[in-house]
Amino acid sequence: MTDLATRVDAPRAPLLRRAAPALLGYAAVRALGLLVLAVWSAARGKSAYTLLTARWDSLWYARVAGPGYGYEVRLPNGDVHSDLAFFPLLPWLERLGHALAPLSYADAGFLVSLSASLAAAAGIFAVAERVYGPRVGRYAVLLWAVLPVGIVQSMAYSESLFTALAAWSLYAVLTGRWVGAGVLAALAGLTRPVGVAVVAAVWTAGMVSFVRERGTRHTPGAHHRERTPVWRRALGMLLAPLGAAGYVLWVGHRTGRGPLGYLDVQAGWRNGFDGGYAFARFVADKFTSFPSALAGLGLIAGVALLIWLYVTGVRARQPLTLLVYTGVVLALALCASSYFGSKPRLLMPAFPVLLPLAGALARLRAPRSALVTAGLAVAAAVYGAFWLNGSGPP
Repeated sequence: MTDLATRVDAPRAPLLRRAAPALLGYAAVRALGLLVLAVWSAARGKSAYTLLTARWDSLWYARVAGPGYGYEVRLPNGDVHSDLAFFPLLPWLERLGHALAPLSYADAGFLVSLSASLAAAAGIFAVAERVYGPRVGRYAVLLWAVLPVGIVQSMAYSESLFTALAAWSLYAVLTGRWVGAGVLAALAGLTRPVGVAVVAAVWTAGMVSFVRERGTRHTPGAHHRERTPVWRRALGMLLAPLGAAGYVLWVGHRTGRGPLGYLDVQAGWRNGFDGGYAFARFVADKFTSFPSALAGLGLIAGVALLIWLYVTGVRARQPLTLLVYTGVVLALALCASSYFGSKPRLLMPAFPVLLPLAGALARLRAPRSALVTAGLAVAAAVYGAFWLNGSGPP
C-alpha cells in the first residue's frame, strides 16, 4: 500500500489553531441540526431533548451508569435484551459527570457526546490534514457533520465518543506515537464492539513497521527512517486490545460462559455476523412492491457508493492504517445481522471513506463548495429531525 509516513509535511502552527475553522463549521452544522430538531419536535408535541438523551440506547447507558450492570428485558418471543451488550466507557463517564456536577446520567451523557463530537471533528481534521493537507481536512470534518444521520453525533450515544478515540488513535499511529495509539485503541475497545477495528489498524501498522525496519536494517546503504524505539511500538500494540478483550472476558466470567458469553449476549439482541446474508435478504424483500423497491434501490446505491469510496481510497494509496480501520468498520456494519435501521449510524465511524469526497470538494472553487456544503447541511438537519421523530430507534 503506502508508507506510514505522511504525504503532507505538518505545518508549524498549533494543531488546534489549524483546526479552528473546521471546528467552527462543524459547530454551525450541528447547531443547525439541533435547531431544526427542536422546531420539528415542538410541532409534533415532543421534546427534542428527550429524543436526544432519554430514548432507546440512551436509556440503557443511563441504567448502566446508575445501578450498574444486571438489567435485562425478556421479550415474548424468548429473546433476552441484556445491558451487558453495552460497553462501559460511556456509562463510566456519565457516572463521573453525575458525581462531579448536579447532572442526571442522561444530562452527563449529552455533555459527553457534545464534547466528544468536537474531539472527533478535531481528530478527523488531524488525520485528513496529515495525509492530504488542511483544505481537505476542513471538508472532511464538514462532510462528517452533514451525514444524513449526523444528529446521532449530538445524542447520548457512544458513536461520537468512539469516533473521537478512533480518529486520535489513527493520528497517533500516523505520527509515530505508538503508546498513545495503544491507549486510545484500548479506550475505543471499551466504548463499542467495533473497537476491534482500531486494534486491527494499530496492529497492522505496527507489524508493517517492524517488517520494514528489519528489511531496511539489512539493506546496505539504507537510511533508518523509523526512529521510534522498538519497545514503544511493542507496548502500543500490547495495550491496544486490552479494552475490548478485558470487557469481553469480564462478560464471559459474569455469564459463566467464558469467551462465548458476550456472543450469547449479542445473540439475545439478534446481533451476529453472517457475512451480510441477513442484510441482503432485507434488501431483496424491498422489491416485493413498487414503493419499497425504491428504498431497495436506494440501499443498493448506498452500499455501492461506500464500496466505491473505499476502493477509491485504496487506489489513492491511503495509509494502510486507515484502509484497515475503514475496512473492518464497513465489514462489521454491513455484514452483521443486527437491526437494519441502525446500520447508517454504525457506519458513522468510517470517516476515512469521506476523504475522496473531501478532496473533490477541496478542488472546487470556494463559493461552489460552500454552496454544496450548505445544501447538504440543510438536508441533513431536516432528515435528522424527521428520522429522530420516527417510531423506531436510530
